[in-house]
Amino acid sequence: MESYHEQQESKDELTQEVIGYQKKFEAVKKEISKIFTGQEEMVYSLVEALLCNGHVLLEGIPGVGKTLLIRTLAKITGCSFSRIQFTPDLLPTDILGITTYEEGKGFYTVKGPVFANFVLGDEINRSPPKVQSALLEAMQERQVTIGKESFKLPYPFFVMATQNPLEQLGTYKLPEAQLDRFLYKVVMSYPTTEEEIEILTKNITLKNFEDYNLEPVLDPDQITRAQSLAQRILTDKKVERYIIRIVDATRNPDKYGLKKGKYIGYGASPRASIAFFISSKARALLNERAEVTPEDVKGVAMNVLRHRILINFEGQAEGITPEVVIEELLAKVKII
Repeated sequence: MESYHEQQESKDELTQEVIGYQKKFEAVKKEISKIFTGQEEMVYSLVEALLCNGHVLLEGIPGVGKTLLIRTLAKITGCSFSRIQFTPDLLPTDILGITTYEEGKGFYTVKGPVFANFVLGDEINRSPPKVQSALLEAMQERQVTIGKESFKLPYPFFVMATQNPLEQLGTYKLPEAQLDRFLYKVVMSYPTTEEEIEILTKNITLKNFEDYNLEPVLDPDQITRAQSLAQRILTDKKVERYIIRIVDATRNPDKYGLKKGKYIGYGASPRASIAFFISSKARALLNERAEVTPEDVKGVAMNVLRHRILINFEGQAEGITPEVVIEELLAKVKII
C-alpha cells in the first residue's frame, strides 16, 4: 500500500499533467471564439463530454449555431466531420453504409457518414425509431455491422444529436431508454443582445468557413490521451457517496425531503451515477485539478440529469421541468 508521501507525489505528478492538458483545452476554447460568439457554458459542456468519451443531445431552436459549433470543434481538433440530416424517409443504411455489387469488382462495402470522428445528427427526432436506433447502436457499440462484416468506428468518436423543441408535428420522440445513452443533454439558448451585435459582423452567412483561419490545436491521439488522463482524476469516497445520494434522491425523493419529488415519474438509472462519476472528473481536469470536488459534481448535474428524470402527468400539467426538480435536489442533498 502506498504511503502518504507516495500518494502526494503521484498526485503532484498528475496535477502537472492536468495543467498541461488544461492549457491545450483553453487554446481550443480560444480558437472556437474566433468564429463562435457566446454560449460559453455550452462550449464547456461539449469539451467535457469529449473528454469523457461520451455523446451529447443538444436542444435548441434553429439558427443558434449548433452545426457551426460542432464543425468548428472538429476542425480545431484535427478530426473528420460529417453531418446527417434526419428526415422521415431516412433509412438505417443511409447512416451506416451498404454492401453493393459492381460487375468486374464484385461485392464491396460503401461506408456511411457515421464513419467520422465528429458526427452531427441534425434533428434526430425527425426520423422513425428504427433509424434513431441505428445511430444509437453505433454510439454504444462504437462499431457498425454492414452485411456480414463488422467495422470499428474511428477514434475518437463523438456524436452530437440535435432536437428542435419548437416543432413537434411529424417528429418521433426519443424513448427514455435511448435518451439515457447520451452522457449529457445540453440546452442552447438565445444569445445576449451584446453577443448578437458581435454575431452581426462575425456570422458565417457573410464569410466562408475557411476565412476564419482556424488552427488545429489538438489531434486525435492527444484527445485519446486526454480521455485517459480524465479517467485517472482522483475521486474521494465522500464525493462518490455524494454522487450516489444525488441519484438516489431522484428515486426516493421523500427520504431527502424534496417537495417537488411528487412530480418525478421515474428517477435516474445507474447510468446517471456513472455519468456523474466520469463527467465530474472531466470538469476537475478543465479546472486544473487532479481531484474531484463536490462543486464539480454540482456543475455537471443539470446536463447529466435533465434527460434522465421523467416528470409525471401531474408535473407536466403544472409546468414543472426537470431543471426545477434538480435545483431543489442540489439544495437539499447534503455531503456526508
